[in-house]
Amino acid sequence: MTKLDLAYVHRFRDRHNKMRHYFRKPGYKQVALPGMPGSQEFMTAYQAALSGTPVPVAVTRTKPGTFNALIVSYYQSADWLQLKPITQATYRNLIERLRVQHGDNMVAQLESRHVRLIVAKKADTPASGNALLKMLRILMRHAIEMGWRKDDPTQYVRKLKNKTDGHESWSESDITQFRNHWPIGSTARLALELLLYTGQRSADVRIMGWQHIRNNKIDIRQSKTGAHLLLPVHPSLSEVLSHVPAGQMTFLLTGQGKTFSAGGFGNYFRDCRRAAGLPEGLSAHGLRKAAARRLAEAGCSLPQIMAVGGWKTPKEATAYLRAASQEQMADKAIASLMECKR
Repeated sequence: MTKLDLAYVHRFRDRHNKMRHYFRKPGYKQVALPGMPGSQEFMTAYQAALSGTPVPVAVTRTKPGTFNALIVSYYQSADWLQLKPITQATYRNLIERLRVQHGDNMVAQLESRHVRLIVAKKADTPASGNALLKMLRILMRHAIEMGWRKDDPTQYVRKLKNKTDGHESWSESDITQFRNHWPIGSTARLALELLLYTGQRSADVRIMGWQHIRNNKIDIRQSKTGAHLLLPVHPSLSEVLSHVPAGQMTFLLTGQGKTFSAGGFGNYFRDCRRAAGLPEGLSAHGLRKAAARRLAEAGCSLPQIMAVGGWKTPKEATAYLRAASQEQMADKAIASLMECKR
């Protein structure tokens, strides 16, 4: 069995002879890691700790009423502590960006015009601007609950118009080109097939291992939503997995035999896509959209597609189906109507 060599993970046996694991990195908060290395709960907690920010030094010296103080307070709130680790990591990236730019500013002095300026600076990247606006709204809600403000200056600030559908879906020609460049047995090819045939987010694919496969089904719990899914292993995926050593706790490993971090995997897959000569608009998440597109073009119902992707509402799933071929789906629809002789 491959032993995971994870950076900053320290282990010891306690007085009850139980093995304990802790994340310890200079300048970062020490975090107890649950479960066994390689398990989903362990890897989710590890990735959250790895993407964390340094522990604020001398919190008691933070000037009251500033954004720095508000952020410290929010990190200690029930709203924050009840978030899933993957959501905390996403929020933290946005919060720390706001802290760098506005940490010393007074929360009570923030006005709607200031919020509009912050958002407007991201006009070229509307998704990023809207994410900052969402984060500011959450922080202002916390400020109101703490009695630091009586109003919400983000209330009437409109989101930036975003004409894109987010991550671009991979076409069949894109998938073929990637496969032609990366043969079975390569980590890049394994990554593509896992993303494509499970339809899951890279955060969940990165920690999948043999322990997640039971009775030829992948048994996972989504790190973002907590949804428990049982996904049949497609024969094409099974062929690729046959090249992974039995018992390997994480299918995807770096060249050093370590588990990918969130940023590390994103950078790695981007480089693999570039090496295959594919355009910049394609990403790992685009394969989740491609998986949904394929299911729709295969004639799967919306509930079936939701069951694979783990989406809870039709609206969430529909956003992933816009790349589905209208012509192909219309042909199947009319063919079905003809079979009914109507």
